[in-house]
Amino acid sequence: MTDFIPESTDSLLTRERTAQALTEAGFPVRAKTLATKASRGGGPPYRKFGVRVLYRWDDALAWAQERLTAPVCNTSEQDARASS
Repeated sequence: MTDFIPESTDSLLTRERTAQALTEAGFPVRAKTLATKASRGGGPPYRKFGVRVLYRWDDALAWAQERLTAPVCNTSEQDARASS
């Protein structure tokens, strides 16, 4: 198994590497989804180096973690939180 998670939180990753690292970290996402979110909004912050898009690993991981819901023990609990 290839280790895609960078050692440094300041590492700059291509879109493909970012998707691979997030997936390996437990947040399954495709590079195409990141591209869509880059054009429509709602994705992690990125920078450009020429025409290449680069994501800082810490920013991408924080974005994924922010998308997690609060822990629940059953679906009824999740439904109750959604309707509040």
